[in-house]
Amino acid sequence: MSKRITPFASRYCSTLDRLKEAIRRKRPGLLRRGVVLQHDNVTPHSANLTQQWLQRYGGEILPHPAHSPDLAPSDFHLFEPFKRHLAGMAFETEDDLISKLRNWFDNLVVDFFRVGINSLLSR
Repeated sequence: MSKRITPFASRYCSTLDRLKEAIRRKRPGLLRRGVVLQHDNVTPHSANLTQQWLQRYGGEILPHPAHSPDLAPSDFHLFEPFKRHLAGMAFETEDDLISKLRNWFDNLVVDFFRVGINSLLSR
């Protein structure tokens, strides 16, 4: 099956460019050690353009288990607690929402992520 170049792949590569630049600015040592991305088989992740980007800039791909969308850690461990945190809140502007999001992330403890990763084993 041929992999097409799609506008979504182009946009995803632009996102990867911004991510790479943000990591370079904020955590330069991380790029030298390598970045691990988790990809599933959606078109932007598997498109030739994306594969070329990954070959050019490196990075390890952590495969997403086939037929297991419920295993995405962000789906069951990150988004649900964040949705509960935001329940009932209203925001005047997008900046207000972003500020609340950043504050929530800044106050998470390391164990929050450890628990989420370890719970993958039982799933």
